[in-house]
Amino acid sequence: MVAEQLRPHGVTDERVLQAMASVPREEFLAPRMRSHAYEDRALAIECGQTISQPLVVALMAQAASLQPDEIALEVGTGSGYAAAILSRLCRRVMTIEREPALAEHALETLRRLGFDNIEVAVGDGSLGWPAEAPYNVILVAAAAREVPQALIDQLADGGRMVIPVATSDDEPQDLRLYARHGADVIYRSLFPVLFVPLRTG
Repeated sequence: MVAEQLRPHGVTDERVLQAMASVPREEFLAPRMRSHAYEDRALAIECGQTISQPLVVALMAQAASLQPDEIALEVGTGSGYAAAILSRLCRRVMTIEREPALAEHALETLRRLGFDNIEVAVGDGSLGWPAEAPYNVILVAAAAREVPQALIDQLADGGRMVIPVATSDDEPQDLRLYARHGADVIYRSLFPVLFVPLRTG
């Protein structure tokens, strides 16, 4: 996966490559799906959700430039795979999932595999998780029509947020990197993606 999918397609951060190599993706899939674990595509998990394509997980983590002493918020826990990757790159990960069954299963998997710097919560991801804010990095694994103000408010000064934004119904979403500098928040587009919608409420 690292040699054939990640390095040739723009993943150059050695810390990200090491994290991707160290986390067993098959452990986050149902037994019947495990033979597909290292294919270069998103795969179905419970509750109509997906585990993201490895390349997208790696490129999002690379764009976020996570540092070892930082705290990250992930919106959309899903299987827990991306949270596991992030946990190898920073001090602590807070991850939020709206589907209780997914959150419970992800927590069980993460604990079984020995990830002890990840906290899983059930809630509306568009509201973030104010109790642990501010965050140095926020990664959103679902596409928003508009960037939730609550997430911007929970970014630390100097913080970065990677989020897919749905600009049209008939086009891929725009993956964006937002950066906060004091009161100013600016963004740049990274590449087109296809994520499940960010549901609110």
